[in-house]
Amino acid sequence: MKLHDLKPAPGSTHRKRRVGRGISAGQGKTAGRGTKGQRARTGRRLKLYFEGGQNPLVRRLPHKRGFTNIFKIEYEVINLDGLNTKFDTGAQVTPALIVERGLAKHADRVKVLGDGELKKALTVQAHAFSKSAQEKIAAAGGRAEVISDQ
Repeated sequence: MKLHDLKPAPGSTHRKRRVGRGISAGQGKTAGRGTKGQRARTGRRLKLYFEGGQNPLVRRLPHKRGFTNIFKIEYEVINLDGLNTKFDTGAQVTPALIVERGLAKHADRVKVLGDGELKKALTVQAHAFSKSAQEKIAAAGGRAEVISDQ
């Protein structure tokens, strides 16, 4: 195969539509722009959000502006002081047990934060830990084990 043998895939190219070239061409007279009105005229194009002078949706709903990160990972958050009341010393704490004891609603992704004091040596398994939570668990004689998502 050489460069002169290359051709676009069948059906991927189309002939240019020649508007305003007579009635028999199918796009004559108004050339597909309808009859009169702002969009039938030549000149400056309308802005995407322009609504004929009406206050645009973007301005009517200012709280809808901004950015939503579609890759954001949402965690079910629990604090250390909750672990004190629900678990005994030396217990193995898993996300399933956390949900069972009523500290979280679902066990998909659990993050442990360091609010409060941990008074028991626990082995805590979670998907994420804050730095202060890891330090407090270690100081109480326990272990913080990170569960991978895969």
